[in-house]
Amino acid sequence: MALLLDLANIVGGFLLAVAVLRLLPRVGDDLGRLAGRAAPIAWVVGLVALVTGGYYLIVHLVSGPRVFHFEVVGIGVGLALLWGRLTGRPASREERSDGATGLRLLLAIFGLIAIVVGIQGLFTPDG
Repeated sequence: MALLLDLANIVGGFLLAVAVLRLLPRVGDDLGRLAGRAAPIAWVVGLVALVTGGYYLIVHLVSGPRVFHFEVVGIGVGLALLWGRLTGRPASREERSDGATGLRLLLAIFGLIAIVVGIQGLFTPDG
């Protein structure tokens, strides 16, 4: 279950950070195409992140030592990816622009943080 949370943080972080990752010189276009192919299943990644993050939040609030940042970031990734389905209004995503500004920049920075947290979670013992 912890592996699902870590993978959801990594993949969800990538989907959120694609606005900034597209600006990388040699791999930006390829990453943009990969994110375009993965965009239809972003809601599945968001749902997995939200459920696993919520599960671990409840477990650590009730019987765990403390709340960890892994589950808080997972819940944030899940909410960010599911925002359009939860509110009925799609998040503002202007694919025509070359850069990330405003809310897109904030989500992209959060996505980069989620990638780092997911990779950290892969190497952190679950005990």
